[in-house]
Amino acid sequence: MSFSDDLRDELASIAPSRRCCRLAELSALCHAAGAWHLRGHRELSVHLDLASAAAARRAFTLLRDLGARSEIRTYRRRAFDQATRYQLHVEVDEQAADALREAGVLSAGGAPLSQPPKRVVGRSCCRGAYLRGALLGAGSLSGPRNPHLELRATDREGAELLSAIAAREGIELNTIERKTHAAAYAKSGETIADLLAFAGAGETALRLDEHAVVAAVRSQANRLANADEANVKRTVNAAQRQLEVIRALDLETLPTKLQEIAALRIKHPSDSLTELAKRCRPEITKAAAHHRMTVLTELAAFPGSPRRRPRRVG
Repeated sequence: MSFSDDLRDELASIAPSRRCCRLAELSALCHAAGAWHLRGHRELSVHLDLASAAAARRAFTLLRDLGARSEIRTYRRRAFDQATRYQLHVEVDEQAADALREAGVLSAGGAPLSQPPKRVVGRSCCRGAYLRGALLGAGSLSGPRNPHLELRATDREGAELLSAIAAREGIELNTIERKTHAAAYAKSGETIADLLAFAGAGETALRLDEHAVVAAVRSQANRLANADEANVKRTVNAAQRQLEVIRALDLETLPTKLQEIAALRIKHPSDSLTELAKRCRPEITKAAAHHRMTVLTELAAFPGSPRRRPRRVG
């Protein structure tokens, strides 16, 4: 199953107890997935075209609870995947018309509305239900890696309405207009998780958050491992250069402190300067060990020359 299917299954299992929330969810389903048909004798019907059986069952239950009768039919999409689609055919009789008017789908005169009245999404719980219906009706989600969420609408005004509803809850959605439709979308994993949690898909939101945390930890671990590897390489290369310098010198002619650091480097070729400094007796600082190695390097660079005047050994 795709990530979108998992999301729809989770959302379809939610049954709000408040009538206002059921109306808001139905309103979004009709605006996102509905197509209107006017037949002879001015008979009106609406077909809801949905991507999953779970979404179709949820829409059927909503319509039935609100007094509207519907019939579920299936067909295969003509696209390359030939996926099964689900259609709910709703004959707009008197009872259905009352429910659809209350849901903000039909006007008082019985004409289809492109957007619901403000009263339908006036409460926070209703805004969550409306976004849930939009996700069930025409939402898609890819992820958890590189997540992308889209809520389709028939036109830019519909996409901007979805963005405005989400914005009232502090969730920022962008909008885009394409040849056949418009969409409100988000690419930020945090934004998507917030919207899904608000719509009721807590488990899917948690999966996104978990993936983001694991990815961040893995990235940090890789950075630390790379840094450690680079540090080890630098330490090994520096130690190799120091050994070459020491082998070029007559250690018996050197001051005691230089003899000590040179002998320690020969005995512990893989140690860092910090570790060598701790082995000195008495123990010295890393800076002091670095200074002694610098003096050794200068002595090796100018053997027997008047310039062979090393700095005072600390």
